[in-house]
Order: sequence, then structure tokens, then C-alpha cells
Amino acid sequence: MEKEMFEGIMRGLGDVQRYMHGDSSGMVVHHVEVPQQVDVKAIRKKLAMTQEQFAVTFGFSLPALRHWERGDRTPERSARILLKVIEFSPETVLKATHAT
Repeated sequence: MEKEMFEGIMRGLGDVQRYMHGDSSGMVVHHVEVPQQVDVKAIRKKLAMTQEQFAVTFGFSLPALRHWERGDRTPERSARILLKVIEFSPETVLKATHAT
């Protein structure tokens, strides 16, 4: 059983390597749609948190959070994904980040 699992993982890694080199033949590729804009302030307000509380709780820098809320800057793709997860299920993010 362990050998079969290992071989499956190795096949999967081979598929990833082929894909990274431009060969997606025989693969089904799912692309995640990430919103270009996220209303950071609305998410924070929905959670009834100050900027400081939100930044500390979810691991954002306070200056970055302020720039996002003012519209001076747009969060990077990964931050937008995290913000959408926070909007949808903040307790999931808290469980994941406070796991021991």
C-alpha cells in the first residue's frame, strides 16, 4: 500500500514537472479566479475590528492594511485570496493560524 501511494505521488510530481515545462496534454487544469479588487475595509468592518486588531489577528502589516483601505495600493494575489477566505470564514483562518 505504501509503495502504491509513493508511486502515485511520484507520478503526480512528474505531471507537475511536465506542466511547468508547458506540456498539459492529458491534464485537466483548474484556474482559480481571484478578484482584482477586494473591499478590505468592508471585510474589517464586518468583523467589527480596528485596523490594528485586523492586522495583528490576520498577519498583515498595519501600513499595508491602511494603503489597501485608502486605495493607494492593491493587495497582492495571495493576500486577496486570504482576504476573501477571511470574508467568507474568518474562524477557519483563525483555526489554521493558531493551530499547534
